[in-house]
Amino acid sequence: MVNHEKNKYKQEILINQIEGFVEYLNVEKNYALNTISSYKRDLLKFVSFLNNRGITNWVSIDSDAINIFVMELRHRSISAKSLKRYLSSIRVFFNYLIENNIIQKNPALSVQTPKVERVLPKTIDFDDLRRMMSINTSSYKELRSVLMIELLYSCGLRVSELVGINLADFDLSEGFVKVMGKGGKARFSPIGEATIDVLKRYLEMRPHCSSDALFINQKNIRISTRTVQNVVKNRALQVGVSINVHPHMLRHAAATHFLQSSHDLRTVQEFLGHKSIKSTQIYTHLDFLELSKVYDEFHPRAKK
Repeated sequence: MVNHEKNKYKQEILINQIEGFVEYLNVEKNYALNTISSYKRDLLKFVSFLNNRGITNWVSIDSDAINIFVMELRHRSISAKSLKRYLSSIRVFFNYLIENNIIQKNPALSVQTPKVERVLPKTIDFDDLRRMMSINTSSYKELRSVLMIELLYSCGLRVSELVGINLADFDLSEGFVKVMGKGGKARFSPIGEATIDVLKRYLEMRPHCSSDALFINQKNIRISTRTVQNVVKNRALQVGVSINVHPHMLRHAAATHFLQSSHDLRTVQEFLGHKSIKSTQIYTHLDFLELSKVYDEFHPRAKK
């Protein structure tokens, strides 16, 4: 009983150190909440594994222990992509422990990272996009849906970036919107006249409330990312698009069309808010011949 209580106490110390790491990522590194949640979830699962093997401190962990952890995950049919993320979480956390003089070396650095097959992002035909952005009834609900799709595509936004937009973030005279990207990094994205027109019509019908958010729900508070996912999916079904459309598909389409016309990877990187150009390079592997229209004929929408 004494040993059990002692081990429980030591495990609580490990968990508290993870909480300190999470606070560090949030306050000092200003990481995105989703990223922080992923780190915490991965590390807590790692602590559970350590507890089952009787390991109660970080100093006792070597590369063999981490390899066994990865093998156990693999036996549960965890994907190579997820395994890579687990290892990344452990490596970053151990670097944090080194900086705080808790351990001397990072045992995760010698663990081989699983190879992840490159999966090309799915995109959407511009004819389908145009149908989704066509306004037929001018109702508030339709204007709201179309504006979401316009901004996701025209600005190449992540769904979290769309949700975070405030009314004060627009400069309509200059044609820009301020976007808060990953890690709290701001960028300014141009918006075309067609998008501005939909925005103005939407704002005329948007309920007056104290919320600063561009998009609000029935309770007059900022919408969730799930709401945007549902809106995009339902809008596609409504106009007869046969494929399953999700918000990130519109971002992929924007990047693809932009790169197709400009052939400028660095500009596309800035447009998407990618920290590393490696994240942007995947678009160079897309088969642009499958796209029905070229970007500079249709995008930005200001040209229409």
